[in-house]
Amino acid sequence: MQDIGKNIVGVVLQCNNFEVIDLGVMVPAERILEAAKREKAQIIGLSGLITPSLDEMVHVASEMQRLDFDLPLLIGGATTSPAHTAVKIEPNYEGPVIYVKDASRSVGVAQALVQESTRGALVEKVREENARRRELHASKKRLAPQVPFARAQASRLAVEWQGYTPPRPGFTGTRLIDDVSLADLVDYIDWMPFFNAWEFHGKYPDILTDKVVGEEASKLKHDADAMLEQVIREGWLAPSAVVGFFPANSIEHDDIRVYADPARKQELIRLHHLRQQRGKQDGQPQLCLADYIAPADSGIEDYIGGFVVSAGHGIDQHVARFEAGHDDYSSIMLKALADRFAEAFAEYLHERVRKDLWGYAKDEQLNNAELIREAYTGIRPAPGYPACPDHTEKALLWQLLDAEKATGVSLTESFAMLPTASVSGFYFSHPDAKYFSVGKIARDQVESYAARKGMTIEDAARWLAPNLGYTPGAPRAADAA
Repeated sequence: MQDIGKNIVGVVLQCNNFEVIDLGVMVPAERILEAAKREKAQIIGLSGLITPSLDEMVHVASEMQRLDFDLPLLIGGATTSPAHTAVKIEPNYEGPVIYVKDASRSVGVAQALVQESTRGALVEKVREENARRRELHASKKRLAPQVPFARAQASRLAVEWQGYTPPRPGFTGTRLIDDVSLADLVDYIDWMPFFNAWEFHGKYPDILTDKVVGEEASKLKHDADAMLEQVIREGWLAPSAVVGFFPANSIEHDDIRVYADPARKQELIRLHHLRQQRGKQDGQPQLCLADYIAPADSGIEDYIGGFVVSAGHGIDQHVARFEAGHDDYSSIMLKALADRFAEAFAEYLHERVRKDLWGYAKDEQLNNAELIREAYTGIRPAPGYPACPDHTEKALLWQLLDAEKATGVSLTESFAMLPTASVSGFYFSHPDAKYFSVGKIARDQVESYAARKGMTIEDAARWLAPNLGYTPGAPRAADAA
C-alpha cells in the first residue's frame, strides 16, 4: 500500500516553509545520502511501511555514521516505533535520531532542530528518552511468557477433522477476475483508514460530526467524493485480480503442501507458517495457520486459496500530472483513494469467493459494517501480517498464481508490491479459522523454520526480526534474559 503518511509529512512541512526533497519509496541508502549532501539538507527523514524497512533504516543510520554525517535523522511510518528507534537505530549513529509519531508533530520537531537556540535541548531530551527505552528493553525478559517449540507444536489447535468434509471450490487452478469496475467497489470501501492516513482518528461516519475535527473531516470527505467520482467517470485506475484454489493438506504440523493435481500425487509448492509460543492457560492452543488445513495423514481432501488484487494501474500518470503542477494535496488524495479501492477489491473478491467461487457460504448476507468487522466464515491472511509475518512467503504466492503475468503486480527485493495499491493473501475456508498474532518466537522455531524453507538461520532471523524473542548472535543462555 502507499505510504501516505510520508507524503502528508512532506506537505505539512512545505506548508510551514520547509523545502522538502521527496526521493520516493524503496530508495537505497547511498542515493538518500548522496541527495542529502548534494542538496545541503539539514534533516534526513525515513518512513517505513513494511517490515524490511526496519533493517534498511538501521543500514542508513550505519552509513551515516561511516560517512561522518551529523544531520538529525527523523524516523516514522507504520512499522516503526519509539522502542525500535531507540534500541535498533540510534546505537548505530552518533547524530540525533528522533522518532516522530505523525505529521502533526513533524513541524515542531523540524523547527526545533534547525534553530540553534532549541536544537540542543530537544536532542538531549530525545537521547535521554532513547536511553531509558533501551534500559527498559534490556531489563525485561523478552521470551517470557513462552514455551519450547516442540511443546507449542504439541499444543496445536485440536480440530475435529473426522466427520468434517472440506468444501470443494468451484474450480481448481487460477482465474483472472476481469469483470470488476471501480463502481462495483465503492460500496465495499472502509473509509476509516482513509481518515487515519490524513491523521484524523475516530470512527466513521461519527468523525464527520465530531465537535473538534468534524468540519475538517467533512471537507476532506467532500473532496474525496469529488475525486472518487472523477476517477470512476474517467477511468483513472484499472482494477486487476487473480484468484486460485488448490488441493492442499498440512504436513509436519506447520507447513502446507499444495498439490499439482486433484489426485494429490505431486507437490506443487510448500507453504511455511509459524506457530505461537506464548504462555497460555492449560488447554489453550498455540495457533498456526496450518492448523486450519486438514493433515495429510487424515485422508481428508482439503483446499487452500490465494489472491492478488490491484487498483494501482494507471495511477502514475495522474500523480505525475499533479506533482508537476505542485498539487501535492490531489496527489496524496489519489494515492489514498487507490489504497481504499485496493482494499475494497480484496473485500469484494473475498465475498465473491465465499458465496460463489468457493461457495462455502452461499447464503451469507452481510452489510459493509459487518464485512469490516470480519463477521464472515473463513479468513484471508496476508504475508507480512500478524498471523503470517514472513514477507518472503509472497514469492511462493506469486509463483502459485503466476501473479505478475496475471495482474501486472510485481514484487521488489524487499517483497513490497508494485503498484503499491495492491493487496494479496491466502484463503482459508474452515469455520474455526480466525485471525491471530504469532507474536514472539524462540530460537528453536527459527531454526526449524529456516530448515523447512531452505534458508540460513541468519536470513530467517533477518526476515522475522520483529517476531524474535531472542537476540541473534547471543549465547543460548541469554535467550530467556
